[in-house]
Amino acid sequence: MKLTYDPRYNVAYLQLHEKTAQVETIRVSDELNVDMAPDGTVYGIELLNANEQLRGGDDAALVVINEALGDRREIPLSK
Repeated sequence: MKLTYDPRYNVAYLQLHEKTAQVETIRVSDELNVDMAPDGTVYGIELLNANEQLRGGDDAALVVINEALGDRREIPLSK
C-alpha cells in the first residue's frame, strides 16, 4: 500500500495494489474516484481536494501512524 500526495494539484492517491489488470475508474463524488477491476478488486482511491479531506484538525497535516512500530509521522498539507 502506498499513499501519495501532490500539493501542486492537491490530489492524494491511496494505491492498494499495483495495476496488473484492466481497471475502471469509478467516480463516487466530485472529490472521490475509485479504481476497480471487473472482479471487484479495488486498486486505488483518489482524493481530489485532498487537503480538505485529509485534514484531521486545524494544523493541516496528514498523520501516518504505524501501530505495530509505534511510529508517527506528520506530513504538512497545502492550504
